[in-house]
Amino acid sequence: MITRFPGLTPTRSRAVVHDGLVFTVAVSPDPDPGFYEQTRKALRRIDESLAMSGIDKSRILSAIVYIADIAHKEEMNQAWDEWVDRANPPMRACLGVDLEPPHLVEIVVTAAQG
Repeated sequence: MITRFPGLTPTRSRAVVHDGLVFTVAVSPDPDPGFYEQTRKALRRIDESLAMSGIDKSRILSAIVYIADIAHKEEMNQAWDEWVDRANPPMRACLGVDLEPPHLVEIVVTAAQG
């Protein structure tokens, strides 16, 4: 069975659960100009999406962080390090990519329910 939690647009789900795995993607909900703040806000949205699925960040298996300028990875890392569950750190990759403005950070997460 697949469970989809509706997103803000009719063509995107906020989170999807299948066979005990939770998949979600987040960006900052507003165009804050800084990498640090956009990362914090995107991570807050990850928390919200995981909560919809009945879990928290301790259940994250992997994360891919896309940032608009790899030179700002340190700012993103600061927000990540403040947020991450240090007792259960997920595997994480970070890539510099072209993102649709005004987004500077986009985070893709896979987590386990059970």
